[in-house]
This record gives sequence, C-alpha cells and structure tokens, in this order.
Amino acid sequence: GGGYALFLNAQDLQLSRGEEIGDTAKTLSRYVDGIVVRAYQHQDVVELAKESTIPVINGLSDLLHPCQVLADIFTIAEKKGILSRLSAKELSGIEVTFVGDGNNVANSWINGTASLGMKLVISTPPGYEPDKKILGEGLKLAKATGADIRVSHEPEEAVEKADVIYTDVWVSMGMEKEREKRLKVFKPYQINGRLIDKAKKDVLVMHCLPAHRGEEITDEVLDGPNSIVFDQAENRLHVQKAILEFLM
Repeated sequence: GGGYALFLNAQDLQLSRGEEIGDTAKTLSRYVDGIVVRAYQHQDVVELAKESTIPVINGLSDLLHPCQVLADIFTIAEKKGILSRLSAKELSGIEVTFVGDGNNVANSWINGTASLGMKLVISTPPGYEPDKKILGEGLKLAKATGADIRVSHEPEEAVEKADVIYTDVWVSMGMEKEREKRLKVFKPYQINGRLIDKAKKDVLVMHCLPAHRGEEITDEVLDGPNSIVFDQAENRLHVQKAILEFLM
C-alpha cells in the first residue's frame, strides 16, 4: 500500500515551452491523484486549481502559505497541551505576534486566526504591511468569529501579551534586489534577547525556516529555551500527511 510522489519542475513540464497552465492541469489530472504546487505567482495556483479535476494544494505562493500555518497552529496546540481537545474555542485565547515582513506567511496567519477566533498582532515597518485585501477580509471574518487582529509598527509593544512570537525572512524569493534596503528597514524588528525580555517568560518563538541567523532572529533566541522552531519543522511533515489523507 501507500502512494508515491513525482517531483516536476517547470523544465520537466511543457510549461517551459509555453503550454498554458490550464492545459497542464487538465493533463496532470489524468495522471495523478493530487497536485502540490509551489509558485511565485498566486494566480498560477488559482488557475491550476480551477482547471484541475483533482485536489490542488498550495505549497507556497507569493501571496499565501497555508500549509505552513496549519502546521504552526498544530504545533502551538501541541505545546499548549490542547491537541486532544483541539477546537476553535481552545485556541481563541491564544495571542500570536508576527514580527517582520507582511509576507505570504503573515497573510496566511490572518486567514488562520480570523477563521479560528484567535488573537493576532502583525508588527511590520510602515509600508511593509500584509496584503490589504486579505487583511480587510480577515477583519470582516474576525467580527463573526471573535478574532482580534491588528497591525502595529512597534515591535516591543506588539510582543508584550504574546503567547507566540513568530518571524520569517526579511528578503523573500524574488526580492533579492531589495536586500540591502530591507536589512536596514527591518533591523528594529529583529527577534533578539532584548525583544524576548519584553514578552512573557514562557513565550513560544517560531520561524518557518530557513532562518537567516543574525538577521531576523539571533542565534541566542533560535537555539534558546523559548524556541520551538525545530518541533515546528517536524510537524510540517505530519500535518502535510494529514492534508493529503483528508483530500484523497
């Protein structure tokens, strides 16, 4: 029993020769039972899903990273001892503070916390906030679920009540030309010992990896007692298996 996986990059497919994404989707739907896609452009994921007759899982796009946040919420529940009775009610009192770039992971955190009635603070430099449309929809949904979502530009204030402090790289895929500028702008948003001291003693620290040590997070914190980063990395595997089982 069991299944097996094929890895196909653009060069392995007719996409590299100009085939429409929709035609690739229709063809792959005849060959496999599901597609996990990583794409620079979110619209490519949407197009693939629209034209496929099989489940399509967003493994990462420039707009969203839902599989990551599902694994993150599972990890938080595990560390808080509520896995056996996991529900939106149990999660509702937990406050997550995302510090750094309002990127695809931050956008998915808005979707996740809004759906589950959790508390979320996103602390970014001005001009680097999450996607406006996703934030707007998240705030609307939050009214129905009791979630509390806000954006802050003051990292020290943002972490004061946090149960979880979360960060990600400052320079995402495709942004390499902005690297020097971003390193300067984001420096006050580094997760370091000084920032952790402003939070609760038992605050959990998370990062979706790979980490750029010394940039968005210091060695002291990543390898320190509050870090659950490598448990989080392990749970990506288990939660992705659960997603496949759920959809197949």
